[in-house]
Amino acid sequence: MKLVYFAWVRERVGKTDEQVALPEGIDTVADLVRWLKSRGEEYEYAFENEGIVRAAIDHVHVKPDARITGAQEIAFFPPMTGG
Repeated sequence: MKLVYFAWVRERVGKTDEQVALPEGIDTVADLVRWLKSRGEEYEYAFENEGIVRAAIDHVHVKPDARITGAQEIAFFPPMTGG
């Protein structure tokens, strides 16, 4: 699965994207975030406030309880404002 990071999430993780093989039991965006946080301090820092980081599955904005089964790409980004 491809993970893509934008804005300060990208800066904190230290990469724009990556391919990952998810372990068993990662079924939702929230599960994925918890797993990512266990991968190192850069991920823990990027997702320290899970409530404000947004996610999109295959270019569709989703909530943390969204199922990720069959997803090709999951993107993470901070809240956006209009302008």
